[in-house]
Parts: sequence; structure tokens; C-alpha cells
Amino acid sequence: MMSSSSLINRAGSSIVFPIDGNVYPTGYYNVTLYVGQPAKPYFLDLDTGSDLTWLQCDAPCVQCTPAPHPLYRPSNDLVICKDPICQSLHAPGEHKCENPEQCDYEVGYADGGSSLGVLVRDFFAFNYTNGVRLNPRLVLGCGYDQVPGSSYHPLDGILGLGRGKSSILSQLHSQNLVRNVIGHCLSGRGGGFLFFGDDLYDSSRVVWTSMSSDYTTFPVYASKHYSPGFAELFFGGKSTGLKNLLTIFDSGSSYTYLNSQAYQALTFMIKKEIAGKSLKEAVDDQTLPLCWKGRKPFKSIRDVKKYFKTLALRFTNGKTKTLYELTPEAYLIISSKGNVCLGILNGSEVGLQDLNLIGDISMQDRMVIYDNDKQRLGWIPANCDCLPKSKTLYI
Repeated sequence: MMSSSSLINRAGSSIVFPIDGNVYPTGYYNVTLYVGQPAKPYFLDLDTGSDLTWLQCDAPCVQCTPAPHPLYRPSNDLVICKDPICQSLHAPGEHKCENPEQCDYEVGYADGGSSLGVLVRDFFAFNYTNGVRLNPRLVLGCGYDQVPGSSYHPLDGILGLGRGKSSILSQLHSQNLVRNVIGHCLSGRGGGFLFFGDDLYDSSRVVWTSMSSDYTTFPVYASKHYSPGFAELFFGGKSTGLKNLLTIFDSGSSYTYLNSQAYQALTFMIKKEIAGKSLKEAVDDQTLPLCWKGRKPFKSIRDVKKYFKTLALRFTNGKTKTLYELTPEAYLIISSKGNVCLGILNGSEVGLQDLNLIGDISMQDRMVIYDNDKQRLGWIPANCDCLPKSKTLYI
């Protein structure tokens, strides 16, 4: 019998999705997925911080938010309560199914939003990079009761890219259709691409750090996410003394969040650094909590780079230390008023407890790779404006 790895290799390995959107002013990145028979398009928020993929669904809908496409009409293929994917969405010992013939789900998000519905199976339409088409049957959520959160966007649903059994990636991998690897390349100019599989990058050129899966050391909410563990914060190449920052990578968040202590320390250092320069706080700009204005409106980050230092998070796994650098482009935006605003926010104000979160703003213009097979996270500078056909994207 042919091994799963040779099946994957023969198939053509990767699936690539173009990405639309930007950090500012749109506030999110999304991909188009084709679901059902005949396949219909849906715009989904790509979210490495959650597992389940769901669409707003006419089941009928109790509460749905405005969306770009007509509501998804569910297939009659219900997932039963005993199904392992159903059970993976419920806490151990928790019985959420009122009817054993169907799986009810409810997922909540850090911004207060939620989706409630039922799991179904349906056909998805994908293309490998070599042109081969595939139409796997996968489990998704038919969401008929949505509560919009504070970062609500008018989309058809969420593409859950997390590590759990219910994620589309896990399901494709379990059917031997792709390796258990995802990656994304978010362009600072807007757009980019998402991929499933591992043949679009040269592994030897990627900076890798181990993924944390230690449930004894890390809280459950961190160990089930894509977390490289604890980080130390650097400012202008020097340690700030802020260590043990438990960090996750989350493409579902536009901005980066630090815990209250780290946020207060960082904003103090930034304000001290730019004191006496031709910037003053723009208290009338409500775009983000902290903005500065110059003598005239700024057009791009290039206009203000000289005032801000490079930040870095250093992850330590065993004897290996890896640095994740944040140049000014990776933590600043220019608002519609022409001011420069800090795209790092206080996580404690949105209920992130002690968790620190690397969001889209800090992942732009590099390929970020989540390798579940080898339990590692990686990154490499890349041209995210070109859809990949080969390993020629590196800068």
C-alpha cells in the first residue's frame, strides 16, 4: 500500500489562496472559498487563532449579520454527535448535543463575538499548485445565530486555521491531501496569499522556533494556539528587561497586543525616544489609542521611520534563541488624518489576560509558516504581492 507521504507528493502538495484586505483601513484579510454543489464563493476571515470554519447559514437564520454573499444553504449531511470532530469542539465530559443525530456547536472569540449552529459536511473546491482539482467532503459549521464582536467585519464566515481536529487543514491532512502545514504572506500594500502544504519555501532559509505544546507549563488557552512560548522584548537592540511574555501568532487579529505591564513600558520608551522631535501627540485622532502628528500630514511610514526604533521579541527554546524583529512598518500605521499611530495595543483591555499576541500588522511582508508536522513556527522576508508558483518569493 502506498504511504500517505507518497500520496501527498504525487498529488502536487500545496493549495494556494489569494488574499484580499489590509490592516488599515479595511481592518482584516480574507480569502475566497468555494463550497457546495454547485460550488459557490464565500469570503472568510482567515484566523489562525481558532479551529472551526463556519459560514452564515440559512437553516433558517435566527441572527445573521450583513454579508457579501447570499447565506449558505446547508447540505443535508449532518455530523452526528459521536463524531470525533464534534467531540473535539466540546470540553471533556460536556454534552452539548440535544439530538444525537446532529452536532451543535458554539464558538466564542476574544472580541466578544460568537457563532452558534450545527455541523454539516459538504464539498469544497480546491486546486493544487500543479493544476490538479480536488473536491473533498469536509466538516464546517452552519452558523444560524451570530453575535458580532467589537472587531466585526461584513464577511460570510470564518476560516479556522488552528491546530484542532475541526480545522480545514487538519481534515485535509487526515485525508492525506496535504501536509499539516499552513503559511501566509500578508502584503503591507494589501492582499497576499495563504497556502496549505510545504513545497512553497526553502526550509533551510526559514528562521524556525519550536512550537509550544506543553500543557503543564503553559495555560490551556496558549498551548492550543500557535505559540512559540515565552519571549523577551527588545527596544532598539537592547533588552527592556521584560521577559516571560507568553506569545501567540494570530492572523485573526489586525493589531499586535501586549499585556498591560509590557504595553505601559513600551509606550513609555517610545514617548521618551521621540520627545523633543517634530512629533506631538494627536489627541484628536481616534484611529488608535496613541497617534502623533507632524508639521504636515505623513503619507507613508517612510516619512516617520527615523523617529522610531526597531523592536524585537526573542524566543528561547532550550539552548536556541530566535529573534522576531518588528521594524517600524511592523507596528505603525498612517491614519486617514495623516498621523502616525501605534499598532500595538493593550491586550489587558480586551481580556487577553497575560497573553501577548502577534497580529497581522507585525506579520506583513514576510512568509509566516505554521508547521504542525514538525511542531515549529517559521518566518522569512518575502514578496507577498506575487502569487507563488515556485520558491522565488524571498527578498
